[in-house]
Amino acid sequence: MQHQAFKVRLYPTIEQQKILVQHFGCSRWWWNHALNLCIETYKATGKGLNQSALNAFLPKLKKQEETKWLSECYSQVLQATTLNLVTAYKNFFEGRARYPRFKSKKNQQSIQYPQSVKVADSCLKFPGRVGVVKAKLHRPIEGTIKTVTVTMTPSGKYYASVLTELEGDSPTSSIDGKVAGIDLGLKDFAIVNDGVKTSKYANPKHLAKHERNLKRKQQKLARKEKASKSTDKARLLVARVHERVSNVRQDYLHKLSRKLVDDNQVIVVENLNTKGMVRNHKLAKAISDVGWGMFVNFLSYKLDREGKVLIEIDRWFPSSKLCSNCHYQVSEMPLDVRTWICPSCSTHHDRDGNAAINIRAEGIRMLSVLGTRTAADGGDVSPKRGRKSKLTQSPVKSEAYAVLEESA
Repeated sequence: MQHQAFKVRLYPTIEQQKILVQHFGCSRWWWNHALNLCIETYKATGKGLNQSALNAFLPKLKKQEETKWLSECYSQVLQATTLNLVTAYKNFFEGRARYPRFKSKKNQQSIQYPQSVKVADSCLKFPGRVGVVKAKLHRPIEGTIKTVTVTMTPSGKYYASVLTELEGDSPTSSIDGKVAGIDLGLKDFAIVNDGVKTSKYANPKHLAKHERNLKRKQQKLARKEKASKSTDKARLLVARVHERVSNVRQDYLHKLSRKLVDDNQVIVVENLNTKGMVRNHKLAKAISDVGWGMFVNFLSYKLDREGKVLIEIDRWFPSSKLCSNCHYQVSEMPLDVRTWICPSCSTHHDRDGNAAINIRAEGIRMLSVLGTRTAADGGDVSPKRGRKSKLTQSPVKSEAYAVLEESA
């Protein structure tokens, strides 16, 4: 079985919007209440609450006078909220996420329907009081619908993320084809080397293009009286600018990732420590705007869907400091140095282009270490993502072999 997700725009009526807002509020309140129960129970007993223990509180709350409004919410929405909280705790204890936080009505709102959602003509039919909601189905929804997550953005738009299950297994991963190394940066967003040529893709700097407009609207919002209708209108204008920037960024990353996936069988990137890099206050805004993590995620699921391979090399691999010709490693390479000459072989290097070549060579070496053919020219081994690596052998032999294969 394989899963696929579709995101569609919803156009609920005024009455349906009121019901959805009520469901958002019930789900948010239950999340916060359940999280507080978990915290208090742990303080008192040293133990947490599992999913069944939390769900056992719901019937009692629905019967109490002050919380009987919970009974107006579709029951499975609240049970899905419990499951999401338990999953959040599991992710925290396994080191994949931080501790669950309380939710605010100022942020994006969402609820989840775990079953019983159906497609009807150009609409989605939800169980309970919501009923049939008009939707923009830009492509057919294939497979069996498993869960549907309804979200409302800060700008007031409604979306549904539909997760479906498709028959058949995922395509077998193969590394028979072109290998590309990608160096992600700020001056140029992506520098790609495929063993034959190096291509550079510019950094569009999406936030900078809208920064003046955003600043003006944020200043207007700051001057409004709090908790007034004019504040809500001004907040909506700010949210729309942020949404426009986000949409433009995602559009660029989707198109670039699609092009690279179509052109290559194996893509090698660095496992960047973005969280640590944004602590540099001089570069934090630029790094946050560029979207490296989102780009790698887009590459990952597109490659997996087509039976292709993504390799992430260790963040400490000296891709910029290493000469791609003789493998001499310089001790220091400040960010302002964009070109340099190797002290050993006198080769002139473009910093980013040289890094892309080294990243590609290291990816090929990792494939060789994992037992595949010498230059990643075939096989069906899927490398483990995030594997730490060090350059312990020269990749020249593998590199030359790969270039000959590709040029043949």
